[in-house]
Amino acid sequence: MHALSDIVSRLLAHMQPIVFLGSAALVLCFVSFGTGWPEAAQNVFGTLQRGIIANFGWLYILGASGLLVFVLGLLISPYRHIRLGGDQAEPEFGYLAWFAMLFSAGMGTGLVFWGVAEPLTHWSQPPFAPDPAEGALREAMRLTYFHWGLHPWAIYIVFGLSLAYFHFRHDLPLAPRSLLYPMIGERIHGPIGHGVDILATVGTLFGVATSLGLGAMQINAGLEQTAGIGQSTATQVGLIALITAIATVSVVSGVRHGIRWLSTVNLALAGLLMGFVLVFGPTVFQIKLLISSTGAYLQELIDASLWLELRPDTDPNNRWQADWTLFYWSWWISWSPFVGVFVARISRGRTIGEFILSVLLAPVAVTFLWFAVFGGTALYQQVQGGAELAGVVVEDAAAGLHALLGTLPLSAITSLLATLMVVVFFVTSSDSGSLVDDMVTSGGDPHPPRAQRVFWAVAEGLVAATLLLSGGLQALRTASLTSGLPMTVLLLITAWGLLRALQADETARGIPSKSALRGH
Repeated sequence: MHALSDIVSRLLAHMQPIVFLGSAALVLCFVSFGTGWPEAAQNVFGTLQRGIIANFGWLYILGASGLLVFVLGLLISPYRHIRLGGDQAEPEFGYLAWFAMLFSAGMGTGLVFWGVAEPLTHWSQPPFAPDPAEGALREAMRLTYFHWGLHPWAIYIVFGLSLAYFHFRHDLPLAPRSLLYPMIGERIHGPIGHGVDILATVGTLFGVATSLGLGAMQINAGLEQTAGIGQSTATQVGLIALITAIATVSVVSGVRHGIRWLSTVNLALAGLLMGFVLVFGPTVFQIKLLISSTGAYLQELIDASLWLELRPDTDPNNRWQADWTLFYWSWWISWSPFVGVFVARISRGRTIGEFILSVLLAPVAVTFLWFAVFGGTALYQQVQGGAELAGVVVEDAAAGLHALLGTLPLSAITSLLATLMVVVFFVTSSDSGSLVDDMVTSGGDPHPPRAQRVFWAVAEGLVAATLLLSGGLQALRTASLTSGLPMTVLLLITAWGLLRALQADETARGIPSKSALRGH
């Protein structure tokens, strides 16, 4: 009894009770509703999605583009020389480990899931007829690059950089509430701060659960290919339970051990598989498509960033932007607390310029190469190799990667490697998300209690399973759209607050304190 009392005392010593209990209550209510009344939940998800798209789609488009402009402006500003921490602070992690962790957290399962499926879908079901001079292949890849390029990483940077700046230079908690300090000062420790932390915790949970749901679907597709295990929701829920257990073990071991090690393994497995497809696929075609599509992406970036579908909501063709661009923008935004808090946690000692360049350009370059290799090979096999891959991904996007590998040598081995890679990405996303939720619900403690990490790891698995039971991929998309809406407003406020803080820091250089931050 005394031991149990000690455990409870240690938990309460670190816990921010209002944030933890408020977030946990919302999550448990959602899980109860989704599992108890799945049909009603599916109807509610559908109504929510239609309402958000019809009334707030413009906010996602304008918000994401505005954040990208803000980040590029910071990169060329004098503020780029400010170091996150003291002026003599040294980075905690080397470049390789740092990049592996931020890349695994930032894209993870989604990149593997859509690497083949998205380019093929844009090729077979384009939103509008491509310019004959540009070609359907390059247009399909340009649209893919648009969704996975500069915008998502700019969104992550605004959250992560702001939080790292306020935490390491102004000793504020490593929690989303700190983003509002330039506007409301010490009131971040009151109800407004609690509300922001709850929003970020639940948003992180839904964002990670969306990724876990996609991962379970793709692992199931791989098992069907390699072991003959048929695809079903029950199998996918079982996979979520199994891998959540593995993720729980990893997250308990902390950043320096489990998460860093798994992220490095992740990068190695992804590099190995990508190298194989690069060598045994149409290598010259991949290189040409990469260069050509990157040029098209940069040329069309402004127009694509501000394009909004103007056809009536009743037009059946008015679905592409909702299913793709708005889903992605809301997904990245709902992930931003997760990636932002995690990247802030591992970025002490980096300068603002180094942070932006590394987080914006390096992952985008790897992402573009990934899609050129996997998506480019799939397009080549579809158009010139006689393989019917487009029909496969339209029917089941999760099967795209394994269908592609089936057209190349050693398909049994590579499909097994791909499944293992998705499992590791799955675990990395889950344990990183659990650590972030644990830190936030512990008041920004960078070393939160392990028992809470277990709770959040299990909660992510439960939410992912609930979403699969309540509508599969459509429910996953709706969860991102819903949780991303209030986060968009918070991110825009955050950008403005960071600019004010940097101006105050420059004015009072050498005295980076809370009073300088508030302009006193």
